[in-house]
Amino acid sequence: MGAVRSIGSYPAAQSLWAATAPAAAATPPLREDCGCDVLVIGGGFTGLSTALHLAQAGVSVCVLEAHEPGWGASGRNGGQVNPTFKHDPDELVRLMGDLAPPLIKAISESADLVFDLIALHGIDCHPVRGGWMQVSHNDAAVPALHRRAQQWQRWGAAVQALDHGEVVRRTGSEVFRGGWLDRRAGAVQPLAYVRGLAGAALGAGARIYGNSPVVMLERHDGRWHAITGGGARAVADQVVLATNGYSDGLWPGLAQTVLSANSFIAATRPLGDRAAAILAQGETLSTAQRLLLYLRKDHQGRLLMGGRGQFGDPRSADDYAHLERSLALLYPDLAPFEFEYRWGGRIAITRDFMPHVHQPAPGVTMALGYNGRGVAAATAMGRHLASLLTGGDAGRQAFPFPITQMSPIPLHGLQRFYISAGVAWYGLLDKFEASSRKRRR
Repeated sequence: MGAVRSIGSYPAAQSLWAATAPAAAATPPLREDCGCDVLVIGGGFTGLSTALHLAQAGVSVCVLEAHEPGWGASGRNGGQVNPTFKHDPDELVRLMGDLAPPLIKAISESADLVFDLIALHGIDCHPVRGGWMQVSHNDAAVPALHRRAQQWQRWGAAVQALDHGEVVRRTGSEVFRGGWLDRRAGAVQPLAYVRGLAGAALGAGARIYGNSPVVMLERHDGRWHAITGGGARAVADQVVLATNGYSDGLWPGLAQTVLSANSFIAATRPLGDRAAAILAQGETLSTAQRLLLYLRKDHQGRLLMGGRGQFGDPRSADDYAHLERSLALLYPDLAPFEFEYRWGGRIAITRDFMPHVHQPAPGVTMALGYNGRGVAAATAMGRHLASLLTGGDAGRQAFPFPITQMSPIPLHGLQRFYISAGVAWYGLLDKFEASSRKRRR
């Protein structure tokens, strides 16, 4: 089979991460034909973690990336390292039965893997392990968040419920009524981290080629042939597709299995002592509402506010107004804020809010759909994919993620998700405004 891959055109706005990350290792384009055991298409967290762990196992591996490693969501996200799924353990057990425990264990250990890799390879990405808070502005939603903490506690996780006072102390905002804290979690500079993964993979013997978009993938004589836009050919026994929210027509139907949602981030100028009491232990924060906001500080004292936005890629500062308004409502005493960076990237959302793994043809494995949990989950996915590809029957039996058939989302072209999301923003902001008015009385 073969398919033309349309690269698409996405704005390359300067992000905070691009401005502050260490220089990337050299990954020149593929200019001559090459062969390998495993070809990885996509140079983000999934692809680079897969390549690193394969190379460490002695496997010959090549990575083809359409731009440069970390160009997509891996280098543009909020950098939260959260070892959870959208579903809690009880729900996973209900959905998966005896298959759930290995998956729960894999995701629970995913943050450990990230920070262990950072320490092992000396990755300069400003890692902080201050925990992640999920909070709500709504009193009625707090008991459900406390139940989330109780479920993870039963699985041995270092988590705790937070009342209103504790949330105020940690966030410096009166808006949130309560939530829970996952102490396993943390934060990284994501572009620096993904560049560090690339450097570690290169050091282990992997070959990584940037600016090498794959325009056709076809099978001849039992091997896969990937042809790049420059005309070079990579031949491999096995292929891993790790294109996530930037999946397109290379494999027919894959892009229709996820919704590629834009995630926008706005970063203030460094605030210094003005923001010293906000997330003072390096915590990160997400709201519990369906259309989430997320908040963190970087190593230079900037506040970063992120969340979903319009379906189209951002074109002007106006596209970030909902985030900037939200931050001012959370911290009116510090407003108005000066914003230094604004950027966005695409994450992949699945119908069941779980990562998807498919093997639609002999020698082809694809993994995508991290639903905003990609730093930890995609890194873990890469390690487990390497074991799956090298472990034979034992590796397949030990693989913790379900391997499923590709299933396109019905009416995918309508992207109805974004219509409801746009309405939800204004309702959420109205609630913040009401909370702020009440606090000022």
